[in-house]
Amino acid sequence: MGQASSHAAGAEHSAARPIGMLVAAVGVVYGDIGTSPLYTLKEVFSGGYGVPVSHDGVLGILALIFWSLIWVVSIKYMMFVLRADNQGEGGIMALTALARRAAAGHARLRSLLVVCGLIGAALFYGDSMITPAISVLSAIEGLGLAFDGIDHWVVPLSLVVLVALFLIQRHGTARIGILFGPIMVTWFLVLGALGVYGILQHPEVLQAMNPVWGVRFFVMHPGVGVAILGAVVLALTGAEALYADMGHFGRKPIARAWFILVLPALMLNYFGQGALLLGDPEAARNPFYLLAPSWALIPLVGLATMATVIASQAVISGAFSLTRQAIQLGYIPRMHIQHTSSAEQGQIYIGAVNWSLMVGVILLVLGFGSSGALASAYGVAVTGTMLMTTILVSAVMLLLWKWPPVLAVPVLLGFLLVDGLYFAANVPKILQGGAFPVIAGIALFVLMTTWKRGKQLLAERLDEGGLPLPIFISSISVQPPHRVQGTAVFLTARPDAVPHALLHNLLHNQVLHEQVVLLTVVYEDIPRVPPNRRFEVESHGEGFFRVILHFGFVDEPDVPQALKLCHLDDLDFSPMRTTYFLSRETVIASKLEGMARWREALFAFMLQNANGNLRFFNLPLNRVIELGTQVEM
Repeated sequence: MGQASSHAAGAEHSAARPIGMLVAAVGVVYGDIGTSPLYTLKEVFSGGYGVPVSHDGVLGILALIFWSLIWVVSIKYMMFVLRADNQGEGGIMALTALARRAAAGHARLRSLLVVCGLIGAALFYGDSMITPAISVLSAIEGLGLAFDGIDHWVVPLSLVVLVALFLIQRHGTARIGILFGPIMVTWFLVLGALGVYGILQHPEVLQAMNPVWGVRFFVMHPGVGVAILGAVVLALTGAEALYADMGHFGRKPIARAWFILVLPALMLNYFGQGALLLGDPEAARNPFYLLAPSWALIPLVGLATMATVIASQAVISGAFSLTRQAIQLGYIPRMHIQHTSSAEQGQIYIGAVNWSLMVGVILLVLGFGSSGALASAYGVAVTGTMLMTTILVSAVMLLLWKWPPVLAVPVLLGFLLVDGLYFAANVPKILQGGAFPVIAGIALFVLMTTWKRGKQLLAERLDEGGLPLPIFISSISVQPPHRVQGTAVFLTARPDAVPHALLHNLLHNQVLHEQVVLLTVVYEDIPRVPPNRRFEVESHGEGFFRVILHFGFVDEPDVPQALKLCHLDDLDFSPMRTTYFLSRETVIASKLEGMARWREALFAFMLQNANGNLRFFNLPLNRVIELGTQVEM
């Protein structure tokens, strides 16, 4: 995001930097959860849950919202989850890599944790489609209160805003990102001011800070029970973004922004809406906008629209970052990644993800038509991701940090209990429209596991006919082929065997280069690999060298740039003397033992359409030779 550039502020600005980081964090991290007051209480009291707009009902719901924000966000995420950073990086895939490392000595547990991480990542994409749709719809719906007969324009206007948002993604958000922080700070100040205005009308609403009102609500409304949590969870939307965006700012600015500004503003606004409902139960149709004076309605709709666009931008950017991490970790086919900022590595654009999200968002807006209807589909994906995060953090706390079980287990059980209740409350939504994010999540999970398993099988099939490197070198020392000047770099996944591209080149062209480099790129379970650990070089004689390049899952895999670090007298990687040989495999589904035939066909399709090594590793276009190989799966 644009504000992340404050990381690079000079020492002379050190005094202002904490404030700048806090404002930036507010703009990037809290857009989603910050726009939840637009629709949460409206959904609770007019969404078909049967909750009466009474004194006890309002205070009970407010108590549930208040203590959910305290327990889930303030305690779980701020005090525990944000500490589970992978060298400063956050998000479900970074946490999966951390948990995988924590369970290194437990193969089955390691596999289970990876599955949990993939489920959480798949559900995150479903959430990434719903969040922009419900946020922008809820903002535009405020126009219906200001102008009669404009309701039928809500969907077209929402689509215009959303499509414009996706169209500008390829140009980057660095410029408009500068405005994110100040706009969201203004938004939270307005939320707090509106809340104070409402609370002054009915101060007794502050009694809802007592958790007894929440307990009393469950006792007095046994028919509603856990189901109401399916609406209360709307107040927690965006909690996962706190962790996903940690790499931009670090834990402290995010935590400070939450406790200093965001949490007080949210609670004041929720309590202000509750006070309004105590005085006017009819305001349940849209308590957020009806809380504002009539003269402020139009400006408030404009500010809310900007805030929801910013919230949507944060989710879209999060989907780009998650995709890049999943690609580097080997769970998603390689895609073209475009960097939209020369200053910030984190500002990227992935066209395939952008257009897929746009299509999903358009279908959701057209299919549901209102934020109230869309709320029935919301919650399954986000609570599923939150539950998976808790499971992964539990493994990190117990296995990596080695916290005493007597202290860690009770806390973790509390997190699992609350997350489990919220997830259970949202499961019935699958039959009410919530199937959309679930189906999308299942499809993505199948794609990710098929790609990972297919790559493993492909490597095994290629290894079956692999020629050991020592035998090959011995054979050419006895019958040396014609050697030509320059350096040939062969990319290969297996470090101890001769690449198929090398064998094909020798077979067809009858020559070898003076220097032959067998290059393997390895991705580590850490975000970044320092330059002094970037490469390993080993000489095998006869002009053969084994080079292993190490990258983290957020590093830019620029192979030519990395090879410049290999300072050896015998190796010359100058651009005009280096040729890169790539092997492109064509997979043919067969009856060999491996995956189901339909998964083999799916993997073959993904492999055919994946971004090749040439662009992914930033290889020079005029110095690459690609040789094909057919492999039966």
